[in-house]
Amino acid sequence: MQKDTLFLLHDYADPAHGGETFYCEACMTVEGVLATYPDLAARLKIVRVPWPRPREALVAAVGEANQNCPTLVLAEGGFVNDLPGLLEALHARHGVPRPHP
Repeated sequence: MQKDTLFLLHDYADPAHGGETFYCEACMTVEGVLATYPDLAARLKIVRVPWPRPREALVAAVGEANQNCPTLVLAEGGFVNDLPGLLEALHARHGVPRPHP
């Protein structure tokens, strides 16, 4: 059985900010969900990609125009790369609770 694939960003140094290291806020939200529900990680293929574009693994999966992270690539095709939609997909497809409205 093929798994959904979750793409997340590694932390990164941004030269536009003096090389200071940052993390992706949306990716960190998803990392928190993974840490809270560790069985979820076993049901997903998780790929952490570097910050600079092109993000080759993500481009191969969803195309050059869709390099935003986090991205959930659905096993049967299609993808979700907005945080509210991705969290809803994790709920609907993998049974984790929804965020509080």
